[in-house]
Amino acid sequence: MSKSKVTIGHVFKTIVWPRRKIIGVGLVLIVISRLASLVLPGASKYLMDEVIANGDMEMLKVLVSAVLAAIVVQSVSSFLLTRILSVEAQHLIAQLRVKVQRQIIYLPIRFFDNTKSGELVSRIMSDVEGVRNLVGTGLVQLVGGLLTAVISLFLLISISPMMTLYVLVPVAIFALISLKAFGYIRPIFRERGKINAEVTGRLTETLNGVRVIKGFNAEKQEVKTFEEGVEKLYLNIKKSLTSTSVVTSSATFLLGLASTGIMGIGGYMIIEGDISVGDFLAFTLYLGFMIAPIVQMSNIGSQLTEAFAGLDRTEEIMNMTQEDDGTSRTIRIPKIKGDIRFEHVSFGYEANKPVIKDISFTAPAGSVTALVGTSGSGKTTIASLAASFLTPDEGTVTVDQEDLSQIVLESYRSQLGVVLQDDFLFEGSIRENILFPRPDATEAELDEAVKAAHVSEFTDRFEDGLDTLIGERGVKLSGGQKQRIAIARAILANPRILILDEATSNLDTESENYIQESLKRLMEGRTSFVIAHRLSTIKRADQILVIEDGKIAEKGTHEELISLQGRYYELYTYQARI
Repeated sequence: MSKSKVTIGHVFKTIVWPRRKIIGVGLVLIVISRLASLVLPGASKYLMDEVIANGDMEMLKVLVSAVLAAIVVQSVSSFLLTRILSVEAQHLIAQLRVKVQRQIIYLPIRFFDNTKSGELVSRIMSDVEGVRNLVGTGLVQLVGGLLTAVISLFLLISISPMMTLYVLVPVAIFALISLKAFGYIRPIFRERGKINAEVTGRLTETLNGVRVIKGFNAEKQEVKTFEEGVEKLYLNIKKSLTSTSVVTSSATFLLGLASTGIMGIGGYMIIEGDISVGDFLAFTLYLGFMIAPIVQMSNIGSQLTEAFAGLDRTEEIMNMTQEDDGTSRTIRIPKIKGDIRFEHVSFGYEANKPVIKDISFTAPAGSVTALVGTSGSGKTTIASLAASFLTPDEGTVTVDQEDLSQIVLESYRSQLGVVLQDDFLFEGSIRENILFPRPDATEAELDEAVKAAHVSEFTDRFEDGLDTLIGERGVKLSGGQKQRIAIARAILANPRILILDEATSNLDTESENYIQESLKRLMEGRTSFVIAHRLSTIKRADQILVIEDGKIAEKGTHEELISLQGRYYELYTYQARI
């Protein structure tokens, strides 16, 4: 996986600039809020030096009213700031999640084979969370804090340049420490996202496989595995907290040092008559208004660093090449006739480790091609190449004389039907799962698919019929029932190309008899690839390919291969004996 580092310029261009209007409103509100906050220290000077010294009651009323008005303005502007920008930040997070999910769902099958589903959930849901600090109050408060600090600095200089100069030395040291710390923390946050995704991925697997875990009494080892992951995450967080603690403690020490010095210098200057008590009080309050945003900016800086680390990981996903990126696949095919040809096709999941080697055969339109052989021989890989899930490393797979690697996937897969050995059912009702490929199908079309796959044989016994909820991955159904639903789904899709991977493997004898008839109807007029260990299910195939070690060892009809008395004969007679 390629690594990329998101730059400030990239973030500004893609995230900040498109929202410049709403961020502009936020900046106006933060300016109003910060200016209003500076009224109190200014008023304190007049209170001490003018109002109290002269006993001016009228001026006291005006001063109190001005401070009260400033507090109201500050409160309202702060509320509007948080309300507007926080909502926009959550809107941005929602948009980014959709964008990342859309990118991931269009990535090649190979990517999913090598990545845990739980890890991808973390990438979609967690990695983008930090952007709320870019568009939300974080970025604007950073700007507002800088503005407040600059204005306060000029006001401090106007009161006492010498005291101001003394304050700036520890502030400058603190700024340098913060910059170094944030540079160190960003990779830690990146690593945290990776660890969090790994832990989430393992946890998702554990929950999905809880029956296997309990069946093998493996709860303790799963708890231990999760503990190790959580410990790794804790150590990462500990490292980042140590870094942020250095920033916080250095702020406390250096700024405390500045305040102590100001107390001594200020006291000396008051005694010498260089400044008034009101000046000293105003200086102290303005100093707080300058220092507080700087400390706050260090916290915001940590949040922004976390946001950039999350965006780094998001950018990795967004830079990946989609399965069909619109550049190499340009041929859009109408209704498929169904002639499929493999010409000297080789493919491997890893470099220099081919799973299938120089395979050539033709599957004429409407024919049934059966793939048999031992586990790991390459049968499923051939079917995946025919389904366009994989692209050959060498050679070509053609559909109606068109190179499948150049065909727009949407136009091909809209005419493809797949029934897998462990076919996936979604949480919801039986009806929703059958309607999955064609949600707009009529009730008559649905009933026809249900009857053809003999789904009604068991749904009629359910109180809610087709509206029965099946649980996650169809956990409430038997293997045979799930398989029949999967076949009904394929029948409703009405495909031109059909892939059946061990489609009868989970069926009992009664169910298999039902399904054999419905599969025969399903395959009529369609180009079908059938993978089955039960050789009795593929006797009627137009051609049988015996796959051994990634190559076609034998090819022919059932009768032809039996008469050869070769590898197929051995497999068939062995199964017949058992």
